[in-house]
Amino acid sequence: MMELLGSIGCYCRNPLRTIWLWISLVLVLQYSKTGLSDSTYLIGLGSYDITGPAADVNMMGYANTEQIASGIHFRLRARSFIVAEPQGKRVVFVNLDACMASQLVTIKVLERLKARYGDLYTEQNVAISGIHTHAGPGGYLQYVVYLVTSLGFVRQSFDVLVDGIEKSIVQAHENLRPGSIFVNKGELLDAGVNRSPSAYLNNPASQRSKYKYDVDKEMTLLKFVDDQWGPVGSFNWFATHGTSMSRTNSLISGDNKGAAARFMEDWFEQNGTKSSDINELGTDGIPRRVSNIIPHIHANHHELLELAASFQSSPGRPATRILSVARRVRGALRQADKPGFVSAFCQTNCGDVSPNVLGAFCIDTGLPCDFNHSTCGGKNELCYGRGPGYPDEFESTRIIGERQFRKAVDLFDKASEKLKGKVDYRHTYLDFSQLEVTLPKKGGGSEVVKTCPAAMGFAFAAGTTDGPGAFDFKQGDDKGNPFWRLVRNLLKTPDKKQVDCQHPKPILLDTGEMNRPYDWAPSILPIQILRIGQLVILSVPGEFTTMSGRRLRDAVKTVLTSSGKGEFGSNIHVVIAGLTNTYSQYVTTLDEYQVQRYEGASTLYGPHTLSAYIQEFQKLASALIKGQPVESGPQPPDLMNKQISLLTPVVMDSTPAGINFGDVSSDVPANSTFKRGSTVTVVFWSACPRNDLMTEGTFALVEILQGKDTWLPTYDDDDFCLRFKWSRPSKLSPRSQATIEWTIPPFASPGVYRIRHFGAAKGLMGSIRHFTGSSSAFVVVA
Repeated sequence: MMELLGSIGCYCRNPLRTIWLWISLVLVLQYSKTGLSDSTYLIGLGSYDITGPAADVNMMGYANTEQIASGIHFRLRARSFIVAEPQGKRVVFVNLDACMASQLVTIKVLERLKARYGDLYTEQNVAISGIHTHAGPGGYLQYVVYLVTSLGFVRQSFDVLVDGIEKSIVQAHENLRPGSIFVNKGELLDAGVNRSPSAYLNNPASQRSKYKYDVDKEMTLLKFVDDQWGPVGSFNWFATHGTSMSRTNSLISGDNKGAAARFMEDWFEQNGTKSSDINELGTDGIPRRVSNIIPHIHANHHELLELAASFQSSPGRPATRILSVARRVRGALRQADKPGFVSAFCQTNCGDVSPNVLGAFCIDTGLPCDFNHSTCGGKNELCYGRGPGYPDEFESTRIIGERQFRKAVDLFDKASEKLKGKVDYRHTYLDFSQLEVTLPKKGGGSEVVKTCPAAMGFAFAAGTTDGPGAFDFKQGDDKGNPFWRLVRNLLKTPDKKQVDCQHPKPILLDTGEMNRPYDWAPSILPIQILRIGQLVILSVPGEFTTMSGRRLRDAVKTVLTSSGKGEFGSNIHVVIAGLTNTYSQYVTTLDEYQVQRYEGASTLYGPHTLSAYIQEFQKLASALIKGQPVESGPQPPDLMNKQISLLTPVVMDSTPAGINFGDVSSDVPANSTFKRGSTVTVVFWSACPRNDLMTEGTFALVEILQGKDTWLPTYDDDDFCLRFKWSRPSKLSPRSQATIEWTIPPFASPGVYRIRHFGAAKGLMGSIRHFTGSSSAFVVVA
């Protein structure tokens, strides 16, 4: 009750909001007394744009220096839920369309929440998790090793994440209302394969025999139901990497999980509570959306061409910045006073799980790659995994996204098990560079081992079949080679203690003992348990492999179900939320670590890393079930003041003489007609997208003509069918162009359309001027 009163008190400066929250409190108390509602929780969901700079910034994930953002496939979002007991505790879970969470981002978000809400939301009960897309802007983590390819810290990438996470949580907080949560599980068989099967096979046969597959096929979904509005959102956890988009892609994208979220949100906004009608999809699997509500223009083809001819392309002109285009387009079917439906596809133990389900093949011969090392003729850079849409990575992204979406809708429709019970949490920080772990001996008794300072092995540089590395590195290398040892020693030579501790990993980078100009890798990591009734979320700051995740879940479940209180019994759901609160690369089993494939080489803290996690999570689980507090542990560093950025700022933008920003460089042909399924391309004179990120707005828009002079927005740069591409003729040129490609959906309404571009140009003196431009009108026919 005091937490709820505290949240109300935070709004004392807004009388209307305060009155509304007091009314909500009275209703909650009345429900609990009269039995008019059986809701046990307050629920709230929120969502906000975190797309970031769509130009010049290196993408986070593949560590490919040439993968520089140059446009948008679709936008990135932060999606949050809050669950609170009306008179008790609450938890916050944030899912990011980003590669991973960042310790520095988490620190600054928590500072903002404290300034706004006091101690209502803290490190204890807030979890921030990434979906692991490899197609988002980098430069937002605080440790050197994760900032090298982005030329250091990128303030724009960082700020948009902190702002978006905060706003999504604020939105969820303001939406808190009585409601219920349902949980459901089911198998999804065709959205992930094991990309390191030789390492998985090194696990004991007796353990492997317990499982049908070498990756986890189970999706766990939460369905949020508001007492008044009905379903308002869903969050699910399923293991597959965000690597459907390749290491050469330069368009910002949420990859397969971001796509699935778009599909499900659009599908629900169209279908409302008619969730059983899963077949309400376009022929390409994408939900029919805004076009369905646009009235057909009753005119023949000749009349449409005449109408289109009256709208010729217009020169660029100053424009009031459009802040809400994206929301207007995506919210066209929504009731004005109803919360928008929020759907998040969260990441779990995806460490060795690839969405490239056709397998890995050599690009020179077309033959399967070497099983143990993922090489082709001894070269790792020739071995690539193939997605289901091969060779089209956009199609692979759509297919894997659609498969997750369809399974989520099925689980959402059939969810009937209601979460009931306490809301609770436990959190602590641990120094993983020197953690003591007690292990049982085979012959009886126990022994104490230790984790190690962080280090990356030679096989790390080999990459994976989702994104191969370069040079002569290969997976499965437990020896290293003299040349790269010499190169390594120029940075830091590991001592014998570290070499022995990390064995059999040959150390390529001794990151945990490198601190110039500041720390290269984290040593202090957060671990956290969130509980909502019979659901338990394990927040881990890395990528657990399939078997690692299974062992951790089983260990925690054993503690929770054998406490003697019988609070859970067998009715418990344990999920791992991967890449949460900070990032520390991979976690393999001890057996997988011996093989030293990519995942083992990227297990930073040595062979006993998983055992350390299991031991410490068991302690948290025991404290949770017994109602005991835990020590907060050593605080992680805040390295904001030490960050270095080498990214060149935007100096100015310009256009050729006689041309304005927003003018069309390449228009649609005069009197043109396009059929569904074809692609319309328009090129505009533009400016650097870093001048204005168009957060909650758009760089690109497709409009349809209604009547004689009214243009309605139909698609924007948050849509799968519309791509915004930006380019300069040369790296240092102040001139640039925006290419907008619209692949007309098979369900688009026939009519007259045009494509518009929005941007912001920087003058020589630093002033920012917004502009817009429009293509000529064209006709779309069935």
